[in-house]
Amino acid sequence: MREFIKEVILLCVILFFLIDIKIARGEEYYTDEAIVDSIFIIEGGYKTHYPFGIRSVFCSGYDDCRNVCVNTIKKNRVRYSEYGYRQYNTYLEFLASRYCPLSVDGCENWLSNLKFYLKKEK
Repeated sequence: MREFIKEVILLCVILFFLIDIKIARGEEYYTDEAIVDSIFIIEGGYKTHYPFGIRSVFCSGYDDCRNVCVNTIKKNRVRYSEYGYRQYNTYLEFLASRYCPLSVDGCENWLSNLKFYLKKEK
């Protein structure tokens, strides 16, 4: 039991350290839910045929597509912490490079739109 408590405390210290690094670098932290909600808006909301802009995999309806979006955000947080930070200054830049790459037409404003709605929701 003591080992478990030590591991939990160590994990908390590491987590707070990583958050402090992001704050020191000027990166704001946004929850997965806030990012998902903003993506829903910038990808057309309820008016689109592709909720959350999901086209690469089949998803049926709002809830299913939301789950795909949440999983994408969570997996890319891990990827950013493993290697993405070397090439991108912020997690949101890294996410944008995966979710809506600049090589795709119409994606040049995706990141700025995402940041706008994230700040608006805050």
